[in-house]
Amino acid sequence: MATRPFLQGSLVALGLVLGLGCGPVRASDESPANHFDLGGAVRFNVGWRDYGDPAGNGDIDLELLRVDAKGARGPLFFSLQYRWYDGFDAVHHAWAGWRLDDDRDLKLGIQQVPFGLLPYASHSFWFGSGYYLGLEDDYDTGLVYRQAGDRDEFHVGLFLGDEYGDGARFDRYSFDLADDGNLRYRERERLNLRWARSAGNDDAQTEFGASAFTGRVQDQASGRRHGHHGAALHLQHQRGAWTWQGQWAWYRYDVPGDRVALSAFLFPFEIAAQAHVVSANAAWALPRSGWFDGITCYNNLSTTRGRGAGNGDSWQNVLGCSFAKGKSFTYVDLISGRNMWFIGGPGIGLQPGDDGWNSRLNINIGFYF
Repeated sequence: MATRPFLQGSLVALGLVLGLGCGPVRASDESPANHFDLGGAVRFNVGWRDYGDPAGNGDIDLELLRVDAKGARGPLFFSLQYRWYDGFDAVHHAWAGWRLDDDRDLKLGIQQVPFGLLPYASHSFWFGSGYYLGLEDDYDTGLVYRQAGDRDEFHVGLFLGDEYGDGARFDRYSFDLADDGNLRYRERERLNLRWARSAGNDDAQTEFGASAFTGRVQDQASGRRHGHHGAALHLQHQRGAWTWQGQWAWYRYDVPGDRVALSAFLFPFEIAAQAHVVSANAAWALPRSGWFDGITCYNNLSTTRGRGAGNGDSWQNVLGCSFAKGKSFTYVDLISGRNMWFIGGPGIGLQPGDDGWNSRLNINIGFYF
């Protein structure tokens, strides 16, 4: 437990050392040239919902403040991001890397777990169901090797646990296994493998691939460790202004009982200990956007089908558009869910009650620097 803050502090220090020693500023950390970039963002949120307490409907709230730093010096490169939300602050990622050559690199620190469609299996501000299960845009502490060629890309990741190494800490960005006082588990070591292949021409591009992980979780009360496994198959096809995505994922916690708890954004909640997660997405980039630099409209549908006694199906659909103009980026989303945790349901993949579909219209306006 004492080594995790030290590791995070060391990564931050290494990033600052690399950055302060860099020369000319460049726009991207993909370039091997020396550079150091500082950035950040501020986002505002307004929403209307047809469930729960109507108080706050239509209010404009400050949703996020964040600071970013990235840079490179020779073969070394790094990226850091820290976020402030309403009521808590959390690290998003903090890693340092070594570029072995143009096709291979190693990264150490709090970084995105290579699993399924990357960077996201969704297009909206609200992500897909997999995000709330720790299967999409998840950031944990580990070492990842990446190798990319003309057609194939491989990831091998060894993770020590979640980004804080503490299942009882709920103020975090990524959704991780939680010690909620009743279901007392935390993430431990895990091995992730991912392969993706690309094919196509100037008119269309297709990517398909497979992912898998195996690891263990720890019962905080007894100290006993249990298995944690998962797999995914994904497909993405882009043709002209259209993008289609499909993904099947599966996970299983080999714990007593049929539920575990996850947490993020200050709140723990329960999910099925085993489930299949299916996503089907379509997006269309408007060919002429007028005043905007770009407009993309999308529909993201996903379902979590819990397995075991007392579990059932959860559904989520997001219909919306994103608008880009200069340094601003805005999402306008209609989120609909049934038996889904953050939109009125008791958890994810649990036994459905008598509630029907709930909806929320949400607008998120961000300025990025």
